[in-house]
Amino acid sequence: MEDATAALRPASRVTTWLALLLFAVIAVGGLYHVKWAPYYAKSFVAAAHHSIGASILTGAEAGPASVGWRAGLAYSAQYLKAIWQALVLGLALGAGAQVLLPRSGLVRFFGGRAASIRAAGLAVPSMMCTCCAAPVAVGLLESESGAAATLVYWLANPVLNPATLIFIGFVLGWQWTALRLVIGIPLVFVLGHAAASRLPRGVGLALPPPPAAPSRTFLLEWALSFGRLAVRLVPEYVVIVFALGALRAWLFPVMTPAIGHAPWIAPVLAAVGTLFVIPTAGEVPIIQVLQHFGLGATGAAALLITLPAVSLPSLAMLGRVLPLRMLAVLGIGTFLFGLIAAGLASALGL
Repeated sequence: MEDATAALRPASRVTTWLALLLFAVIAVGGLYHVKWAPYYAKSFVAAAHHSIGASILTGAEAGPASVGWRAGLAYSAQYLKAIWQALVLGLALGAGAQVLLPRSGLVRFFGGRAASIRAAGLAVPSMMCTCCAAPVAVGLLESESGAAATLVYWLANPVLNPATLIFIGFVLGWQWTALRLVIGIPLVFVLGHAAASRLPRGVGLALPPPPAAPSRTFLLEWALSFGRLAVRLVPEYVVIVFALGALRAWLFPVMTPAIGHAPWIAPVLAAVGTLFVIPTAGEVPIIQVLQHFGLGATGAAALLITLPAVSLPSLAMLGRVLPLRMLAVLGIGTFLFGLIAAGLASALGL
């Protein structure tokens, strides 16, 4: 019996390392194809033309298309075309966190004093939008990773995205990049820990039982986990994206100088930016176009922070594992940080 058990141990180690190798290939290869290579090329476009394209919200117009199902379909098609590859990658990584990575290793990495710093460092090269990072966060949480560090990872992906920071500098001005960092860094860490603190001590998340150690069928296990995650998260996500696209003319006012400098514009845009969904760096052309039609600094600052940080679809995806009180902290906190950014922009005369 001892000989048989000893003979199985090397095979177990081999399959564990093969599972880790598969996850590394998915992560590095996927990020290179979906994020690193395209954004490297786009940075030269931003530097040369001081633009990264039309606004997904309004195109080149002062306001969005009229409310209706056609507007919803048009926005959904444009949005999903921009993010589908990153969404597939996010689902693949979230499923990989559940079945390919050792749960004990994830618990150690996302636990302890420096866990949030490590999580933010991991998020910087990931560069996901809030919705595409959500399946990864769900996978990590279901693997019993620390809630605070996982939420820091999730928030840091869109808020501290280095490519977006470069785009902001070339398109909007480097003072806006500085504002994003000054507000974004505390947003990531404060909201991540504040939301996690809403989980009472001794009460855990509603998580599935831990999977078995990787076996020779780990590829099938990963594929099945990918399918389960997609079925749970994607349908509701698509419906909410459609609804927001259909209603965006009610959410964003047609911009004029009078509206763009009105006292009420910053809180309205901070609230709308917290709910609305955009692809990675989508806030940059949105703000650029709206500024052209008269949006002032306070409204621009509110959108700069709230649009990328969270959205209604991404919060809905996290709602599969997080209680409502934690989601409320993330949403309300993002809105408040948007107001802080607006106040700072006004004080600095941006």
